[in-house]
Parts: sequence; C-alpha cells; structure tokens
Amino acid sequence: MNQAQSGVEAFVGKMVGEMGAILNAPLVLIGDRLGIYKTLNRIGPATVTRLAQSTKLDERYLREWLAAQAASDYVTYNEKDETFSLSPEQAMVFAQDDSPFFMPGAFEVAAAMFADEPKISDAFLTGKGVGWHEHDARLFRGTERFFRPGYAANLVSSWLPALEGVVPKLEKGARVADVGCGHGASTLLMAKAFPKSEFIGFDYHLPSIARARQLAQEAGLSNRVTFETGSAKDFPGERFDLVAFFDCLHDMGDPAGAARHVHSTLAKDGTWMIVEPLAHDKFQQNLNPVGRVYYAASTMVCTPASRAQEVACCLGAQAGEARLREIVFEGGFSHMRRATETPFNMVLEARP
Repeated sequence: MNQAQSGVEAFVGKMVGEMGAILNAPLVLIGDRLGIYKTLNRIGPATVTRLAQSTKLDERYLREWLAAQAASDYVTYNEKDETFSLSPEQAMVFAQDDSPFFMPGAFEVAAAMFADEPKISDAFLTGKGVGWHEHDARLFRGTERFFRPGYAANLVSSWLPALEGVVPKLEKGARVADVGCGHGASTLLMAKAFPKSEFIGFDYHLPSIARARQLAQEAGLSNRVTFETGSAKDFPGERFDLVAFFDCLHDMGDPAGAARHVHSTLAKDGTWMIVEPLAHDKFQQNLNPVGRVYYAASTMVCTPASRAQEVACCLGAQAGEARLREIVFEGGFSHMRRATETPFNMVLEARP
C-alpha cells in the first residue's frame, strides 16, 4: 500500500466516525424526547424487555436504538446478562438536566441547522442575512437547554464574583438588564440568587420573551422578574448597576452601537458583563475541537444573524478578545478586562 492510499484510507476511516456521529444525532433526540435516557438512569441496568416495559415503548424499535447507542458508546452494554445501562459520565451528559455537562440541547441545535441548511445555502449565493427569528424553532429551545447547564454551574458561583464589586450590589439590591436573554435562563438564575435585586430581560424575539415569562411564572419569580421585547440598541431604562450580554454580542449587526447604548444606560459605577465564546485572537489558534463547534455555529447562525441586521458587522463566534475590546472601546468604555473564563466561555468586564 502506497502512502497516498494509506492516507486516503485513514481519512475515510475518520469520515466513518463522523458519519456515525451524524446519523446517531436523531437517535439522541429520540432518547431525550421519549425519556429513554432518564428511565434507564432511574431503573439501572435493564434488558431490552424491561426497558420497553418501563418506557412503554415498542421493544423492537428500542432494541435497535440501544444497539446504535451501545455502538456509539452512549450507553453501556453488559454481555453477561444482556443489560444496558448508563455510566455516571453518560448519565451526566444525557439524563441529568441539572448536570453542567448535559448535552441534548446541542443536538436540538444541530437538528435546527440541518432544517435551515437551504436558507443558509441561499444566503451564500445572495449575501443576504438570515435573522434569528427565521430559524427552525428547535434552535431557540436547544440554545436555552445547551447554555443553561453552563450558566447554572458558573454564573452565580464564579462569573459574577469575578466582577469588581458587583455581588455586594446585587445582595443589597441592584438594577440589572439581561440583554438578548432568549428564554431567560440567565435572568432567572440571577434572580433566584439575589432576591433583593430587580431584573429585566430583553430580547427582540417575541416568542422567546413569551417563553421566558412562562418560565418565570413557573419558577415563582414573575413578581420580581420582567421580560420585555427590545433590541440591544434600544432597550429602555437607565442607571442599571449591571447590564449582561450572554453569548449574543457577536450575533449583533451593530455591536458597537449596542455598546454605545449600554454605556448610556449604565449607572456611573455600573458594569457591563459580556460573556462570549472562548476564542484566541489568532485564527490558527482556534483550529481545535472547541473552535470547530463554534465556527460551525457561527456559519449557520451567528454570521447570518448579523448579516440580517443594520451595519452587518459579522464578528462571528470566534472574534477574540482583542477585536471585542475594539468594539467595547468604540462604544465609549474606558476599561475592559477578562474577569474569568471556562473551557468554552470568556467573561469580560467593561466599565464606563
């Protein structure tokens, strides 16, 4: 076998792995939607028959689903007693909503991307944008479910404490705007932690605001949390002690305009918290597994969203701190620092 043939076969082998991941993505959605993962996690090691009885699902379909999951190493198979189970790691990823590693939301995002591919292909031809509101509805739910575990694990425990003087203000009672709030996961997490503070979530997408209001009511927080429609350049209010942007600045058509508006709404000693995807300033440094995910999302969602708006800056999900600093300073801020980071996010603190 010559070197070229060996190289091709190795690459094809990689593609087989990629294909397995792609084709099993809908099966993950089925397992999540029908509660198969959660049931398996609850009852422990089970035969196909027992799991079918517990889930009230068709046994033959379930057998094939389990085989694919076991081949993917998404569930564990024990050949001695022919049972299937979830390891602690598998359970944290697929069965436990409150786990910081819960991933089914990401598969919903992927499903939305497949559904929206014709629109994005057309955008490649025309150069036009595709607004957030124009995407498959699974994108909105999937995004909330994907980001919420990370916010729950980090926002109150480490991100807010990393900001200078913000937590004492929140404990005493502060005014907070959460811009681009989506379904309100970040807003509600902060509201639960700081009952003396006032929280207002803003998003231009009316269905997301409606869902956020519903979730606030279910959480018993609707008397302390308000959700309103508004864009990053025109949301109402002033003298906010904290304005927060979670994973949304890079989606905006005019991020510098948004920065200017935030600057005008802050109290003199207020803080702008900007949570963005972790990225290096040099392109080649982002060619890694995390960058792979973010560049794909940026191609399908973030860049089209920015292109659909005024200015169409198109920062992209891997803009890097240096480029974001330019945007922040263009908005009138005189100070910005990286307060903290995770393997997936960087938390920037900007002050007037």
